[in-house]
Amino acid sequence: MTDSRLLTTGELSERVEAIFRKAGFNAAQAGAVTRVIVAGERDACKSHGIYRIEGALRTVKAGKVRPDAEPEVPPQNASAIVKVNAKGGFANPAFELGLPLLVERARTYGLAALVINDCTHFSALWPEVEAVTEQGLAALVMCPSYSAVAPTGGNKPLLGTNPFGFGWPRRGKPPYVFDFATSVAARGEIELHRRAGKPLPEGWAIDADGRPTTDPSAALAGAMLPFGGHKGSAIGTMIELLAGIMIGDLTSPEALEALGTTTLAPAHGELVLAFSPEKFAAGRSGDPFARAEILFETIVGQGARLPSQRRFAARAKSQAEGVALSAAEVAQLDRLLALGVDAVD
Repeated sequence: MTDSRLLTTGELSERVEAIFRKAGFNAAQAGAVTRVIVAGERDACKSHGIYRIEGALRTVKAGKVRPDAEPEVPPQNASAIVKVNAKGGFANPAFELGLPLLVERARTYGLAALVINDCTHFSALWPEVEAVTEQGLAALVMCPSYSAVAPTGGNKPLLGTNPFGFGWPRRGKPPYVFDFATSVAARGEIELHRRAGKPLPEGWAIDADGRPTTDPSAALAGAMLPFGGHKGSAIGTMIELLAGIMIGDLTSPEALEALGTTTLAPAHGELVLAFSPEKFAAGRSGDPFARAEILFETIVGQGARLPSQRRFAARAKSQAEGVALSAAEVAQLDRLLALGVDAVD
């Protein structure tokens, strides 16, 4: 990177958290959101790194998320379903609060679900996925968004980008993890194309009149398309049902109506499922983790790449050398720290 500066993850965390504290975030909100942003930058996921700070501040300035929220676990029966109320704050501190209970229940029952209600979704799902796999559990994580994706055959935004993540724990190795939007690309990728003045690949989006477009601005005013045609459209609809309607929270159309814009972070709910491979495989021959390694080795042996391998390689490099930021990115961090929410429209 030209004219770049290297920061340790600790140094970057201090800078990012200071920005949020200056903007009125309490310790729980600032710490959890910072951890996700720094993880994205560390893993070379630029669309989910410090680029997201402005969006968080803009959402706070618009009064659409509570930066001082303290998530809580409401009274509930001991069951496989753990519920956390984010109290109008970001999803990340609510997830961190519920994670120990989720892990405990999954180890007890074999599977458990964490329901996060009344939250504002922030950034990627793989941090949640990896937090579960670190406990030796498999994970499925999903949430709606706001209407930005036309269903296959449709011509207007209806579904959200509806991200979907999965993780499988591996002994002594990074987990098997994938995390992707059910749209062709994440909305942040289209915004990065717009900022860079680059056209979109064909098949990513349609304009406001339902016509195919490669213009990022026209795409943001129109609709993205689901990946894989009807398959992605069906999975996106499934996420609306499971992580919206089933948990008693907002669907993507409802989230857009409540928010009134696609320029802010969306408020809705999130569903996290955790599975104990040992519990599910109990009484059957073979170690599920050893059997999974055979599958992974066979995939790699054919010359294929496991998902997240490039991200894990970038993580190792960042941990050894530091996180590289351009001079413009460092200047932007300084500006955000100096101005707080006044730095954004």
